Amino acid sequence: MKIKIFLSFTVTLFVLSVFFLGLSTNNKYETTNLLGNEIESFEVNSLNDNSQIKSSIFSQNNYTLINFWASWCAPCRIEHKFLLLLKNNSQVKILGINFKDKKNNALNFLKTLNNPYHYLAKDTDGRVSIKLGIYGIPESILIDKDLKIIKKYVGPLNEQDYKEILKITN
Repeated sequence: MKIKIFLSFTVTLFVLSVFFLGLSTNNKYETTNLLGNEIESFEVNSLNDNSQIKSSIFSQNNYTLINFWASWCAPCRIEHKFLLLLKNNSQVKILGINFKDKKNNALNFLKTLNNPYHYLAKDTDGRVSIKLGIYGIPESILIDKDLKIIKKYVGPLNEQDYKEILKITN
């Protein structure tokens, strides 16, 4: 009888300990550990045709902003004006990766709001986004010509982000 009580108490104590340890961990999404790291090589299909866009071509640019977006994403509409402004910066090329979207919807989105992207790709199954550490959209990653991550932007780009990108790239 004493063994059953002891085992019940031990199991209950273990379960409660695991529960309280889980509550005390920080679940905030941090990207600081990505900064300075080189992005893993990847290939992504073009949105317009079946050609491949390889990450190695970004070494030809001083900076590349990789932006994950979708036509169904309301915050993507908010950041779109800042992407259009960045397109005018000769130091930055923008790769737009359309995330889990229908091609016609994506192209209509760009037709309506204008296309800020130098490269246009699709990630229909989400594998590229997972490989690059994307958890939601919109998210953007600024890399240099050595393919090192300079900055990661979680959520829609805003005026402060736009100014920061200009400062970094000029």
